[in-house]
Amino acid sequence: MGSKLEGPSAPAVRRDPYEVLSVSRDSTDQEIKTAYRKLALKYHPDKNASNPEASELFKEVAYSYNILSDPEKRRQYDSAGFEALDSDSMDMEIDLSNLGTVNTVFAALFSKLGVPIKTTVSANVLEEALNGTVTVRPLPVGTSVSGKVDKQCAHFFGVTISEEQAQAGIVVRVTSSSQSKFKLLYFEQDANGGYGLALQEDSEKTGKVTSAGMYFLHFQVYRMDSTVNALAMAKDPEAAFFKRLEGLQPCEVSELKSGTHIFAVYGDNFFKTASYTIEALCAKTYEDTTAKLKDIEAQILRKRTELRQFETEYRKALARFQEVNNRYGLEKQSVDELLKQRDSIHCSFTVTKTANNSTISGGGSNMSNGSSSKTPNDDWKAESPVEDVSSEGKDKSTKKKWFNLNLKGSDKKLG
Repeated sequence: MGSKLEGPSAPAVRRDPYEVLSVSRDSTDQEIKTAYRKLALKYHPDKNASNPEASELFKEVAYSYNILSDPEKRRQYDSAGFEALDSDSMDMEIDLSNLGTVNTVFAALFSKLGVPIKTTVSANVLEEALNGTVTVRPLPVGTSVSGKVDKQCAHFFGVTISEEQAQAGIVVRVTSSSQSKFKLLYFEQDANGGYGLALQEDSEKTGKVTSAGMYFLHFQVYRMDSTVNALAMAKDPEAAFFKRLEGLQPCEVSELKSGTHIFAVYGDNFFKTASYTIEALCAKTYEDTTAKLKDIEAQILRKRTELRQFETEYRKALARFQEVNNRYGLEKQSVDELLKQRDSIHCSFTVTKTANNSTISGGGSNMSNGSSSKTPNDDWKAESPVEDVSSEGKDKSTKKKWFNLNLKGSDKKLG
């Protein structure tokens, strides 16, 4: 990989995913995951720095697992092959331990902006676990342990449970009040005495903390994978709502037997250490909570089925709305044009012509129909100045005569 930021992109020549992982078509999810872990570790670039073919094989393994680990993608491939798969729905998965500084900064930026980036567990951690060289600290049931783990490193814990506790159910949860990114890992005992990765849960932001949990309660429990269809949803924001519940995936292990089980907290921050608190609980004292969890997940599954049906109805209604909305714009334009033409026709009913339609010559204008353009109003306007002048003279004369008449009248009376 070097410094290139890569996900499980499709190989140039695509082989049957079942053939790549060496599993049969009726293999269980757990069998597929086990096969993937072994091959990913075998061809991991960290272990094959001088073998460029290993890097291509690693990509092929990751691409194949990406298909077979997702129930919907697996169903699509089984029914119609690679053509049925949408490349935009293939999740991005990167190993932070192999990124250069620049690409790590970009990955951190995308994550900060809310783009889900699926990361893998470092090959060094997986190899140490397989070799059995890791330090395992005890985590008694009913207790919690807090700590800080470096990026791309893991703290291992051993949870020993009795037969009674195993029958009641076990819950292992990790929280981080500093909202660190981490993974909760579960390892199974390997035949060689080491530990093979069986389950992993990525931390999710829940309120003011980040958390991850594993629930072994003797019934099917589901986990939420926020990276499912992330790229497709980014291209179609409306799909984000309808695909939101598609990330609900069944957990591969639903119960634990009595004995000691290995869990680990893996630091998944891009630069700094991850703060965490891990606790192991017996479900016997949480019977009501266990019943509520079973009920709410059943409701979510029903709602997911309803949303799938509703999305089809919504898409049809949206297409019809867009069609009607487009027609609305055309009809509005048509009505505006008709009314504009009507107003223009109304304005044609007039004897007054605009200056552009009249011919002015020799101080007068001639109408196009041969009639005089002089109107009674024009006569009045032409004579108005004369009337104003004579009126002013008349007022002066009147005042003079009035003055003279009064004087004459006075003279007569005096005589």
